[in-house]
Amino acid sequence: MSVFCGIDWAESHHDVALVDQEGQLLAKRRISNDLAGYQLLLDLLAEYGDSPETPIPVAIETSSGLLVAVLRTGKRKIFAINPLAAARYRDRHGVSRKKSDPGDALVLANILRTDMHAHRPLPDDSDLARAITVLARAQQDAVWARQQVSNQVRSLLRDYYPVALDAFLGKQGGLTRPEARAVLALAPTPTTAARLSLPRLRSALKQAGRSRGIDAEAERLKTALRAEQAHQPALVEEAMRQQLLSLLTQLDAACLAVNDLTEALEASFRQHPDAEILLSFPGMGVQLGARVLAEMGDDRARFADARALKAYAGSAPITRASGKKRFVGRRYIKNNRLTNAGHQWAFAALTASPGAAIHYRGRRERGDWHAQAQRHLFNRMIGQLYHCLQTRKVFDEQHAFTSVSADLTAAT
Repeated sequence: MSVFCGIDWAESHHDVALVDQEGQLLAKRRISNDLAGYQLLLDLLAEYGDSPETPIPVAIETSSGLLVAVLRTGKRKIFAINPLAAARYRDRHGVSRKKSDPGDALVLANILRTDMHAHRPLPDDSDLARAITVLARAQQDAVWARQQVSNQVRSLLRDYYPVALDAFLGKQGGLTRPEARAVLALAPTPTTAARLSLPRLRSALKQAGRSRGIDAEAERLKTALRAEQAHQPALVEEAMRQQLLSLLTQLDAACLAVNDLTEALEASFRQHPDAEILLSFPGMGVQLGARVLAEMGDDRARFADARALKAYAGSAPITRASGKKRFVGRRYIKNNRLTNAGHQWAFAALTASPGAAIHYRGRRERGDWHAQAQRHLFNRMIGQLYHCLQTRKVFDEQHAFTSVSADLTAAT
């Protein structure tokens, strides 16, 4: 007898439903979100025939968490059903629009019973690949958070301390540089900046980690920070000083988080056997390669072919046709993190690969906008990456872009 399990996930408890091939409800339980509840679930599955050889498939509306980790053992297939898709299936079982947690668990179980072939189970990635996924997403989130705080600092400085922006924004890293944060903490207002001496500036630069050109940089900062500018009223300037110091505390923490996560991410990524292949591609650095690996995973059976991977990455166009109307455009349903990494990869490849540059120019000459040509280049290169990972070969420019004429022909 075929049995299917649906779990309606919640923070404090989970509702479980088991159905057979005919759609008959075999059992339903509410389990707690702790070890005792997980054990109760496993015992319930075993009671209805679950075994390491023939595990019962499970549908749930999340792909992470301890419950999923407990269930992802052996050959069991876990299907993470999108809540929007589950809501559409709910309408098949009743038109009254009633909703309950046990009812949702039953709907999820019936999704597997009727349409398991239309849903993709969670990939069977290695533990190292899943660890890289956690680190890569956390590092990217930390970078975004750092930029958000940096933008707040920039907006505040523009309102009362514009000479500081002129002093630091021209440098790589801008306000996130250790030197910029150290000097701003030392002189958070134009009034205090005007009283800064060269020895104090040199000391701040040394504490920030600068080892060369300290005297010249201190002279530059002294001149820049003492430039003429308009001033806010004294009380307002003091209030903005307090706000700036608070934002600098947040910015320091965000920068520290980015540095720690980046170090851990790069160390984990270099241990993965796919790292050598990913780093062989032009424009692919360690952090970017880690992000691509994190979203693709290392389950070779996850994607049926290169087209499936391209659709998942959002690089392949989608066609909408009805009657005489036909529209070809970009995808909106995709892995946004992989798409973001792909655009950065394609942009970096333009200067690192002659074939990639020719391919991009060919698309532009045929009328593509910059984003379209870049997406088309990403579409081609991620197909090459799929081939290299499947065949365990590193990137070869001569085989990837055979000649100028051949590449321009293929770009049509």
